[in-house]
Amino acid sequence: MKKLKYYFLSVVFVSTSIFAQNQEKAKPQGHTDQNKFRQMKDVLPTPSNTRTASGAPGHEYTQQKVDYIMDIRLDESKNQIYGNEKITYHNNSKDYLEYLWVQLDQNMRAKDSKTPDINSDKFNGAFNGPVSFTKANLKKTFDGGFNIDAVKNSDGSDLSFMINQTMMRINLPKPLAPGDTFKFQIKWWYNVNNHIIEGGRSGYEAFPDGNNTYVIAQFYPRLCVYNNVEGWQNMQFWGRSEFALEFGDFDVKLTVPADHKLEATGVLQNEKDVLTKLQLKRFEQAKKSYKDPVFIVTQEEAEKAEKERSTKTKTWHFKANNVRDFAFATSRKFLWDAMAVDINGRSVMAISLYSKEGNPLWEEHSTRVVANTLEEYSKLTFDYPYNKAVSVHAQMGMEYPMICFNYGRPNPDGTYSERLKRGMIGVITHEVGHNFFPMIVNSDERQWTWMDEGLNSFVETLAELDYDPNFITGNLPKDMVTYMGGDQSYISPIMSQGDYVHQFGPNAYAKPAAGLYMLRHTIMGPELFDYAFRTYSKRWMFKHPTPADFFRSMEDASAMDLDWFWRGWFYTTDYTDVGIKEVKSYYLTDKPTEKAKEIAKQNNLNLDNYKDKLVYFAEAEEGKIPENAKNISDFPALNNHLNSLSDEEKKAKITEAEAPRYFYEVTFEKPGGLVMPIILELTYEDGVKERKTFPAQIWRYNEHEVKKVFKTQKAITNIVVDPDLETADVDVSNNSWPKEVKQSDFDQFKEKVKG
Repeated sequence: MKKLKYYFLSVVFVSTSIFAQNQEKAKPQGHTDQNKFRQMKDVLPTPSNTRTASGAPGHEYTQQKVDYIMDIRLDESKNQIYGNEKITYHNNSKDYLEYLWVQLDQNMRAKDSKTPDINSDKFNGAFNGPVSFTKANLKKTFDGGFNIDAVKNSDGSDLSFMINQTMMRINLPKPLAPGDTFKFQIKWWYNVNNHIIEGGRSGYEAFPDGNNTYVIAQFYPRLCVYNNVEGWQNMQFWGRSEFALEFGDFDVKLTVPADHKLEATGVLQNEKDVLTKLQLKRFEQAKKSYKDPVFIVTQEEAEKAEKERSTKTKTWHFKANNVRDFAFATSRKFLWDAMAVDINGRSVMAISLYSKEGNPLWEEHSTRVVANTLEEYSKLTFDYPYNKAVSVHAQMGMEYPMICFNYGRPNPDGTYSERLKRGMIGVITHEVGHNFFPMIVNSDERQWTWMDEGLNSFVETLAELDYDPNFITGNLPKDMVTYMGGDQSYISPIMSQGDYVHQFGPNAYAKPAAGLYMLRHTIMGPELFDYAFRTYSKRWMFKHPTPADFFRSMEDASAMDLDWFWRGWFYTTDYTDVGIKEVKSYYLTDKPTEKAKEIAKQNNLNLDNYKDKLVYFAEAEEGKIPENAKNISDFPALNNHLNSLSDEEKKAKITEAEAPRYFYEVTFEKPGGLVMPIILELTYEDGVKERKTFPAQIWRYNEHEVKKVFKTQKAITNIVVDPDLETADVDVSNNSWPKEVKQSDFDQFKEKVKG
């Protein structure tokens, strides 16, 4: 008997177990959290004592320091630069270093450079014009790249080194201990490239009169960044993604032809040796002029200098403390003007160097744009800490501490288009703005281009709109529609290393700028955004921030969870497309509708028992509310209920005069992958417009479709999503109710014919 009982129970348990297993198989499979609002703990690095969860540097944060003493000579007759530099490397990390990595960017132009080999070629075998054939098939290979004459210890003995393309490894005699310094020197020279012909971020431009203008950068071997989290940043320089550099002090002597005018990073130490008494007097006048630039060298004086050739030289001596790089510009062709800028009570000089070929455009705008840029960037970040900012006329756009090279050349007769003028103002603003990002807030451009270009392009946009409220920046959310709605195979997330990005400009410049503009104007608001942005900027002045430091600082200082935005806008190529799927219009009626009868039947209710006690909603046909729609005063039972409320309860209710008469259930759809706030413009029957904004979190439960009910006293005649194109919506055909019907080109033609 017991055995039978146990057998029966075991069969039951086994059967139950099998049944449970079968049920388990029938259940849907589990999944990971894919909600658009999930936190970014799976993406961002773990906080540490060097980089905190708040986005601020931790108490164990360290960075290296590199000091340079350089003697540089420009040979104008041969277009060659010779340099002898003494380097002091300070190991502020807690690590022992076996070697140092040095950047040799000029090697990108060496004869054995691998840079041309990484690009795909295709042969155009049909035909060529003389210009294109010559450019493609008859061009000599430029002999660029560093010629390293010597690498020595501070005592003059040879120092072991190895060159790997654009990188040079300095093999230390013994590991460099934490807190120690290592001194060594490098002697080198190279052929300066014609940047008009060869391209590049520095070089010379040759003019028909035999003169050159030189804009010289990346001209000396420079130490790579080392930090105790990521190690050496020694990625090769292929020509696009820019630089990661350490801060340090520079003492530089530049020997050039005696009739040249020269500007460079740093403070000029021997102005009485290189400037005339008249030029010194004019500089003193410029230091007191806050409204208009003062000429240090006039166009008449520059044109006179162009006709001469001095065989003598002058040495200009500059010192710069706490900068990450050094650059200079020199020519006898240069005009030179300057004015003072008031940065929170401290005077900073805005300066321009340009040849007569830049006028009248440069004389009218360059220095004024420099001044405006320093003022506006200082408002949004921190007070500009250096003594000057220089804009130099060159047919390119590139930036360095205190000095930048900018294009914008009128026609030979001095005329220019509005587009050229706007382009020049834009590039000067952008390049001067780089003094803040990344020359001071010193991100790793080689790895994260957007932290340099994108943040700078955002502040540039605000500065341009301050200079000219009608300025076409190209960096607003509406400007991203074509790019973000394009072929996905040619779009990369912002969080991509720049060397493999197809559309580099939109990816690294415009999309990050548009995203930050959207954060400021649409999602966070200027007050919250500006405080957080300043907090990030001040935290990371003269330091090396990462993307996580930026994301965390913006949230930490604003009390806003923005993980949904960073993940979508920066880590994916999703796009915005929010539209109106359906609008149902309802009005009050005292007669039961068919829908009401159906619901009553389903719930076994007899509506006759509730005669004159229920308020019914009727759906309007085609959204048109009939004129006989009821008011709440037409329902005695409702009025009796309201009158029966206590005084306290009545205070919590709106008055009859404020009561809604019309009801609209709006279904919003989101074909696009990005979640965004829903921005609405409602137009009422009397023409009055009203704006409503629903936070992006409205999509948190259902990212495909959400509903909102609008209760109004007046009939709504029109609803528009994102009326000012604030969210980069790629398809506005679903943004209106009633749906806008656009005429075809043929229909528009017929209308014109009738007219």
